[in-house]
Amino acid sequence: MDMLLGVAFFSQTGIGIQGNFFLIYLFSFLFFTGQNLRPIDLIFIQLAIANSLVLLSKGVLQGLTVLGLKNLLDDIGCKIVFYLHRVGRELSLSITCILSGFQAIIISPHNPRWSKLKARVPRYILPSILICWVFHTLQNIGILKKLKGPRNTRNSSKTIEYGYCSVNIGTDITSIQAVMFSLPDVASLTFICFTSGYKVYLLHKHHKRVQQVHTASFSPRVFPETRATQMILLLVSTFVTFYLLNSIFTAYMHSRTPSPWLVHSSALLASCFPMISPFVLIHSDSQILRYYNTVCGRKSPQI
Repeated sequence: MDMLLGVAFFSQTGIGIQGNFFLIYLFSFLFFTGQNLRPIDLIFIQLAIANSLVLLSKGVLQGLTVLGLKNLLDDIGCKIVFYLHRVGRELSLSITCILSGFQAIIISPHNPRWSKLKARVPRYILPSILICWVFHTLQNIGILKKLKGPRNTRNSSKTIEYGYCSVNIGTDITSIQAVMFSLPDVASLTFICFTSGYKVYLLHKHHKRVQQVHTASFSPRVFPETRATQMILLLVSTFVTFYLLNSIFTAYMHSRTPSPWLVHSSALLASCFPMISPFVLIHSDSQILRYYNTVCGRKSPQI
């Protein structure tokens, strides 16, 4: 079982890093070569960076821990790795929230009210992302004082052991403080679900309007509105499911002494969306593949 868990962690990290690094490299290459990028591409690259933080900061170390290689980090290393994981996880949630809201505005009906917002929203993307980085960087500073390397940890029922790092959960967190700390996450998840439902509603209306045209052409291919709806539902359901399950496991671990199996399961769930996300984005956005063909065309020798 330990060997299978180790293979799962390394496979999850390797697959996810390849997908996210592909997006980071692609958009960075296009940017530095002077290509015109869409406003949404900035959201994609930031989401890929946040996902990479989550995968790199925990996947490899958790896999080594499962295989029995513990005490890999000292206090400073433990604090850096765990802090980066927390920041990356919260950033992934916030940037997914920005992405969902941006897409909902872009596909909204063409009327004077929405047209003004559509014209302004690209200017708000970069400031919104910067605010998210600053907010989550400062928000998670408090976790640093609760982290210790496993070499300096005494056995305690108030400590969660990750093998390479330990978290002292303590008893000083009241129910009100826990609710206040989780409130931004709950608000973000609610917003993602609301905007995703709105997008599905708009795509369904558009599908009804053009259904006769598609039917008259007798085309066997899948309707584009149906494909877009499926991608939205896949991305959102994947994100919400894994995030909620990981949150439930984390809350349970803070309520009592967790077993090693529960700790490893929570870590696997935390990395599932960062692993799947880039491939869903690549499959759902045809422009990304056009970018890739452009990059390959620029690199190929001219005859």
